Amino acid sequence: MSVKHAILGLVYSKPRHGYEIKTQFDELVYQKWQLNTGQVYTTLDRLVRDEFVETLGEDAKDRKQYQITEAGRVELRSWLLQPVERSLLRDEFFFKILCAKKIGFEAVQDMIKQQRSLVIKEILSLTQFKNSLDEQSDKDMIWLVEGGLLHLEADLRWLDIID
Repeated sequence: MSVKHAILGLVYSKPRHGYEIKTQFDELVYQKWQLNTGQVYTTLDRLVRDEFVETLGEDAKDRKQYQITEAGRVELRSWLLQPVERSLLRDEFFFKILCAKKIGFEAVQDMIKQQRSLVIKEILSLTQFKNSLDEQSDKDMIWLVEGGLLHLEADLRWLDIID
């Protein structure tokens, strides 16, 4: 995930101060991804330097306000339109299996069993999360969760194939 672009998206519609950006990010991703507050401010400094955001001064509580510039809008639009490449064959578990097979590791079946257990736990966790969401107000997150579940189901099928 690009913190730079997440911040550009969060200041797209209105100016925000750093802590508000952090809390809006947490709300946007339902606190499923961690974003360090220090990382927000470091990234904001870079965005100002690169002229993608500008400061508007301070609000009544002495908090620096940031707003997106035209260059920032162009950058965000460009990023949104770029397809996302996936490194499917660079998955850590895939590499572990290759290494295990290469060295004749005797516990490959245990590796597969443990990975299957982890995937099942992830499926259960995501399903519970999905069931906690509101079909109307959380529609976008539901779509993301459904995509994640499809990926996990494919992982489970693949584990069945190699078992």
